[in-house]
Amino acid sequence: MHIEIRGVEKLSFRERQVVALKESGLSNEEVARRLNLSPSSVATLYHRARAKGYQVVIILPGEILGLPEGEGED
Repeated sequence: MHIEIRGVEKLSFRERQVVALKESGLSNEEVARRLNLSPSSVATLYHRARAKGYQVVIILPGEILGLPEGEGED
């Protein structure tokens, strides 16, 4: 699985860190521990990042979805 964040150039460095961890499924508390921040700071950074309008795209390889590899794929 590959996660792509579109609009990341709008985000500060800290917002990028928080978004990457939050979009990977971590809680505010887990992100706070990893980044040495308070959970409320994580929530604020995440809220600010969302207000800036980034988008997350998840790219899943076919084998994860149970799709056979076919000939002639581009």
